[in-house]
Amino acid sequence: MKITQSIYFVSLLGAGLGMFSCQASGDSPGTEYAQNMYHSVPYEPLSQITDESKGTWLSSREDGKGEFFNSNPNNPHGMTMREPAANTVPRNDHGHLPYRLDSADYETAATLESPLEPNDQVIAEGQQLYLQYCSTCHGPSGQGDGKAGAVLGGVANLTGGAYVNLPEGHIFHVITHGKGRMQPHASQISIDRRWKIVHYVKQEIQKQ
Repeated sequence: MKITQSIYFVSLLGAGLGMFSCQASGDSPGTEYAQNMYHSVPYEPLSQITDESKGTWLSSREDGKGEFFNSNPNNPHGMTMREPAANTVPRNDHGHLPYRLDSADYETAATLESPLEPNDQVIAEGQQLYLQYCSTCHGPSGQGDGKAGAVLGGVANLTGGAYVNLPEGHIFHVITHGKGRMQPHASQISIDRRWKIVHYVKQEIQKQ
């Protein structure tokens, strides 16, 4: 009987200690099973973690260093990621080079042709992008009557005057670099998406 009571007491004590050890406090998450599965290890591409003890509490590394010490000290400029090879130029998914025409080079821009076919899908996606990025100023129908356009004034009416005859390359160029009150949108809208907006403007807005 006494042996049974002792086993029962030890079991309760063990369970209590186990539950207590799982309590988190401060920087300690408590006792965990398979810690590396619960806590993702961040990889900082633009900076290096030079403290070899960072993440020691999480580490299961054989070299005894902290789990967060994942930097490559051989890379230059204190960065973990490698720099691109010299004289290389990034291309997009379709193999297109970055757009590099000067903001004032409207003459060359006018000769550009879209690499995308103006099919129904492209135009439909262009409509969604136009409503998202352009309609606030130019209005849903392109008449320069968007809510922001009405306040700012001087917003182009894409359905009238010389705007109707603008080449698609010119429109793409203006979306990229901006003009007048319109600010550049190259950082917000990818090249392919800009061309989709152009197709929607030319095929739908300017045919109304």
